[in-house]
Amino acid sequence: MGHKKVYIYRSFERFWHWMQMILIFFLGFTGFEIHGTYSFFGFEEAVIYHNIAAYMLVSLVVLAIFWHFATGEWKQYIPTKEFISAQIRYYIVGIFRNEPHPTKKTALSKLNPLQKLAYLGLKLLVIPVMVTSGLLYMFYRYPTQYGVESINIATLKYIAIVHTAGALLLVAFVIGHIYLTTTGEKVLTNLNAMLTGYEEIETDEEDNENLKENNSQQLSNQYD
Repeated sequence: MGHKKVYIYRSFERFWHWMQMILIFFLGFTGFEIHGTYSFFGFEEAVIYHNIAAYMLVSLVVLAIFWHFATGEWKQYIPTKEFISAQIRYYIVGIFRNEPHPTKKTALSKLNPLQKLAYLGLKLLVIPVMVTSGLLYMFYRYPTQYGVESINIATLKYIAIVHTAGALLLVAFVIGHIYLTTTGEKVLTNLNAMLTGYEEIETDEEDNENLKENNSQQLSNQYD
């Protein structure tokens, strides 16, 4: 068993990841200020900045959806039952015993079974809930101008509760994500991979030919 450096994360993928991270942190920072947790920008300024960042995140999400379907990267998130129990055991016990990872990462399979479930839940549940409730929160007055009373000041608190619950789920995901980032071969291994696009993965002789072919294909698409 050896190691080989493979081009895993494309340029847009890295841009999307870091821009999404910046926007989510900024939205969380301004959002909790709006809730009165602390004062930094001031309430009115925090609302303005929060809304601007929200529009930027929605635009990024739309762009990322297009990219995923155009490149076929959406297939990375298809869940599977295989190795789930082994992956759970690895995170609970194996990782602290320096046991080998139960699944291999490749350019065509970047996520382990639990990561697939977590990211799929983020993309299909948490992000849509945050975006929808956030837009309803911003435009709750608009429907009432045309006689639509189902969304008005009386129901705004429920929208706010849903939005806050989604924010807390997102915070929990980010904390877990940051922790798992440090569990690579070295503390900064995974971080470096998302900065450069390259990651050293375990290989055997049987994998080498496939890796050469996949790496060449990824390099040709590096600036896609």
